Amino acid sequence: MKELDVRYLERLSQLYPTIAKASTEIINLQAILNLPKGTEHFLTDIHGEYEAFSHVLKNGSGSVRRKVDDVFGNTMSSRDKQGLATLIYYPREKMDRIKKEEKNIEDWYKITLYRLIEVCKCAASQYTRSKVRKALPPDFAYVIEELITEKAEMTDKESYYNAIVSTIIRIGRAEEFIVALSELIQRLTVDHLHIVGDIYDRGPGPHIIMEKLMEHHSVDIQWGNHDVLWMGAAAGQRGCIANVIRICARYGNLDILEEGYGINLLPLATFAMATYGDDPCECFQLKGEPNYSQTEMLLDIKMHKAMSIIQFKVEGQIIKKNPGFKMESRNLLHHIDYEKGTIEIDGQTYELLDKNFPTIDPKKPYALTKEEEDVMDRLERAFLNCEKLQRHMRFLLSKGGLYKVYNNNLLYHGCVPLKDDGSLKTVRIYGRSYKGKSLYEVLESYVRKGFYAVDPKEKERGKDMMWYIWLSENSPLFGKDKMATFERYFLADKETHKEKKNPYYCLLENEKVINGILKEFGLPEEGTHIINGHVPVKSKNGENPIKCNGKVLVIDGGFSRAYQKETGIAGYTLIYNSYGLILAAHEPFESTEAAIEKESDIHSDSTIVKRVAIRKLVGDTDIGKSRLKIWKHCLWLIEADGSRSACKNAHTGDCVKNFHWGKGINYRNLQILLATSDT
Repeated sequence: MKELDVRYLERLSQLYPTIAKASTEIINLQAILNLPKGTEHFLTDIHGEYEAFSHVLKNGSGSVRRKVDDVFGNTMSSRDKQGLATLIYYPREKMDRIKKEEKNIEDWYKITLYRLIEVCKCAASQYTRSKVRKALPPDFAYVIEELITEKAEMTDKESYYNAIVSTIIRIGRAEEFIVALSELIQRLTVDHLHIVGDIYDRGPGPHIIMEKLMEHHSVDIQWGNHDVLWMGAAAGQRGCIANVIRICARYGNLDILEEGYGINLLPLATFAMATYGDDPCECFQLKGEPNYSQTEMLLDIKMHKAMSIIQFKVEGQIIKKNPGFKMESRNLLHHIDYEKGTIEIDGQTYELLDKNFPTIDPKKPYALTKEEEDVMDRLERAFLNCEKLQRHMRFLLSKGGLYKVYNNNLLYHGCVPLKDDGSLKTVRIYGRSYKGKSLYEVLESYVRKGFYAVDPKEKERGKDMMWYIWLSENSPLFGKDKMATFERYFLADKETHKEKKNPYYCLLENEKVINGILKEFGLPEEGTHIINGHVPVKSKNGENPIKCNGKVLVIDGGFSRAYQKETGIAGYTLIYNSYGLILAAHEPFESTEAAIEKESDIHSDSTIVKRVAIRKLVGDTDIGKSRLKIWKHCLWLIEADGSRSACKNAHTGDCVKNFHWGKGINYRNLQILLATSDT
């Protein structure tokens, strides 16, 4: 037997040293496998919109409201049910308002507590008591467990339960108890959270989102290109640092860096004012509606231009250092005629909208000036030494990857690079060829090397690869022929701004192609789905996020406010519960204050993508299958207990002398059983 198998068996026999313990575990596991599967919640392309994200996280994309409906049905008015749902989302804030309006607060506490207990019972009913117990808030664990395990038909303890509720109110703990119940309902309603890329950029609060995710009980993350960009910046990659700062400046979000992460931007601000003080920087106006004063706005614009020019320079240096990236066409500074103020691209000459380049030497256009070099040195140190940023990036590394296969769903951001005919595109990475799944895996390995490699050369390669993943034509997280940043700033001709997408996006309705992708990642053609983010779904133009007869779900509808005019909605989210897949299309989120004051939930139109004929159980999930393996091994422990037939049926010839591991367990027979098992 393999050494690993032996060690596994040794550990198994230690955990279950007796027949009684192995039998108990079999009973427990068998029961768990027959529970309904937990609800999975899929979010993508959050882009720093922390208020909308927080609300969708609290309401589980309508899952909490569905629990309220399940419990109370027609026995409560829609208004009362919405009020209860809002209380569950924002218990403290809602109670602050209720206390000012409610004349008999004790009666309100009593009614509300009983209602929340009923909803909590419903949310907890699909889990084992052990799992619910682990989720209970420590301060009220015993009391909540007693209340939510009460059976309606049992009258013997009625006065006991009533006494608990009355005492909670009498001693002034009702408010804290309501908060505890509400947060428990939120936690139990959604069992697992999937973030399918792009937490960062555009919106004002990615750092707040990261803190919330780090507190979440169960989450995985598929990195988006914006996430990898920030990872590269945290690793000290200059191209990534320049892009991060430029994007923050463009959307008026420099506070993310200064206040969110404590990164000092004063050297950049000083340099920008000294260099571009008299420059109107008209091509670098901000996007969105940042909450800036006029003075702050003018400074941001100048910093925006300063960092953009630095970016084009350092990217030119990266491209020159890495000829294997084959991105020479994106080096444009040496194609500028600085006297005429024009540029030649693909044999055509264009006039530049901005002709003021005081820091560019036409003979050495990609060389940083002494002042620019000083700015970048300081910024590089600031990113590398920011403890909070490093902590967030370590979380992304520990919980994330470029793709994930989970419960027969393939999750990734962006696209699988394809040729025009739908076959997998081969990409060269540092001299070796990769495609499909192997491309994802090698790119992910280089991201991790950028942080953890001992070899300085490999670490540097990893850092440069993060920049490559951000914007390369061959990156599965980008999937366009170019990132036309320079063209959008400096050229009026909209044709130059166009970014041609990978054929993948035109082939999403081709079932043969989609089946090929599923097969590449080890999934069957039937009963599986690709869950995809990255490209906003233009709902206002009639675009449908459900592609290829439901096999592909593109759920980026635009959390980002900057894209909502283009998409017409405020994001798609996905729920996968024991009954099937539910797609929710959200209207724009007004504000947290409005959600509390007006009890205005995000209006969502839900579409049932797939309803299963037989309810999905834990046994049908990946976790269930792993538990089933333990179940079988425990059964082997029992069957191997001094069993002569075990040796006989194993077809291994003479049985080695019995070795008993633990009381009553024939370890050698167990080895034979495991070696001949079809699992």
